Amino acid sequence: MDASQQQIPGNAQTDNRQAPEPVTLAQAFCYWLKLGFVSFGGPAGQIAIMHQDLVEKKRWISERRFLHALNYCMVLPGPEAQQLAVYIGWLMHRTWGGIIAGTLFVLPSLFILIFLSWIYLAYGNVPAVAGVLYGIKPAVTAIVLFAAYRIGSRALKNSVLWTMAAAAFVAIFAFKVPFPAIVLVAGLVGYVGGRAVPGKFATGGGHGKTKDSYGTALIADDTPTPEHARFSWARLLRVALVGMAIWATAMLLLVTQFGWQGVYTQTAWFFTKAALLTFGGAYAVLPYVYQGAVEHYHWLTPLQMMDGLALGETTPGPLIMVVAFVGFVGGWSQALLGQDSLFLVATSTAVVVTFFTFLPSFIFIFLGGPLVESTHGDLKFTAPLTGITAAVVGVIFNLAVFFAYHVLWPQNWAGHFEWFAALLGVVALIALLRFRVGVIPVILVCGSAGLIYQLLV
Repeated sequence: MDASQQQIPGNAQTDNRQAPEPVTLAQAFCYWLKLGFVSFGGPAGQIAIMHQDLVEKKRWISERRFLHALNYCMVLPGPEAQQLAVYIGWLMHRTWGGIIAGTLFVLPSLFILIFLSWIYLAYGNVPAVAGVLYGIKPAVTAIVLFAAYRIGSRALKNSVLWTMAAAAFVAIFAFKVPFPAIVLVAGLVGYVGGRAVPGKFATGGGHGKTKDSYGTALIADDTPTPEHARFSWARLLRVALVGMAIWATAMLLLVTQFGWQGVYTQTAWFFTKAALLTFGGAYAVLPYVYQGAVEHYHWLTPLQMMDGLALGETTPGPLIMVVAFVGFVGGWSQALLGQDSLFLVATSTAVVVTFFTFLPSFIFIFLGGPLVESTHGDLKFTAPLTGITAAVVGVIFNLAVFFAYHVLWPQNWAGHFEWFAALLGVVALIALLRFRVGVIPVILVCGSAGLIYQLLV
C-alpha cells in the first residue's frame, strides 16, 4: 500500500496532498553534508538512499522527475549518483545548489581516503594493518566479479551483446588493447548495429516504472520548470565557455608552475581523460586507470592498486574516489618537496586528481540539465551506449581476473597459492550472490578473518 492510500482524514496523520514547505539552501546544505557521510553501497545504494530521502520522506522531488533526472545521468560518463545529486541540487537552488550538492557528495570521502592512505603508506607493514588488507583483497575480487554479473545480467540480453562482451574481454586481456579504444569500437558497433538490427540493441525500462505518488512533492510532476532551468542557446554557450575556462585556467596554472611533464600536470591531464571515459561506472574505468597509473606512469604498484580499491570500498562516496588514493600514493612516491613534505605533496596530488575527475560531471549537468527539463519524457539509452555497456561487462570481468591473479599468487605463478584468500573470496561471492549481503558487511567480515589468520600463522 503506497503513501497516498495510507492517508487518514483529520489530524491523525499529515496530509501528503499538501506540498512540503520550501527548502532553504542552508537546509539543503545540511542534507547533502549528511549524505556525503552515509552514502555507502556504491551507485545503487546511493541512489536508493536519495530516493528514500528525497522522494519518499522529504518529498522534495516527485518520483517521475527523480527518475527522469536519473535516466539522463545514466547516459553520461561519470558517477551517476553524484551527478544525480548535482542535478537535484541545481534544480532546487540554481548553480550554487548543484555545486554544494556535488561537492559535499565527495568531500567527506576525500578526507577519509586521505587519512586512510596516509595510514596505509606510513603503517602498511604493521601486522594488524597488513592482516586486515589480506582479508579485504579477496572480498574486493568477489565484489568486482559480482559487479560484472550484476551488470551483465541486465545488459546482455542477446547473443550479439554477449559476443561483444566476450570480444572486449579478449581484447583487453590477451591483446592489451587500451580501454578508450574498446569504448570507441563498441560505440561504433552499437551505432551501426542499432540501424542494421535495432532489435538486438534495444534496451528495457532501465530503472523500473514510476510508482504512484508518495504525496505532493515540492517539485511535482506538473511543477513548471524554474526560470534558471529553462533551455536557451545563449545559456548553453555561456556554461560551456565557463566550464572550459575553469578547466583551462587550472591546467595553465599547473603547467606554469610545474611544467607539462610535472606530476601534478600529468595527473590532471590523465584523470581528465579518465573522467570522460567512465561509461558503465567506476569498475569500467579502473582498467584504464590501472593501465595509466601502474603500467605507464608507475605511480604505484599493482598490489597498491588492489589495496586502494579495498580502501575505496570501505568509504562513503563514489567508488571512483579510489583515484584520490592513486593520486596520494603517486604524490608520496615522487617526494617532490623532499621526505619531510610527503604528506603535503601526497594530499595536494589527491586534491588535484579529485578536482579534475569530478569537474566534467558538474559541467555535464549544468549543460544538459535545461535540455532534460525541456522534455520531461523518459530518456532512452542509445544503441551506441548499449554496445559500450556490453563491452564494459567484458572489461570488468578482466579486472576481476587481474585481481584474482594478484591475490591468489602474490609472487606471480612461481609463488605459493593463497588457499585462505581463495576460500575468503568464494565465501564473499556466495554471500553477495546467494544471500544478498551488503558490500560493507562482506568487507568487514573478510577483513576481520584476514587479521585473525595473519596473526595465527
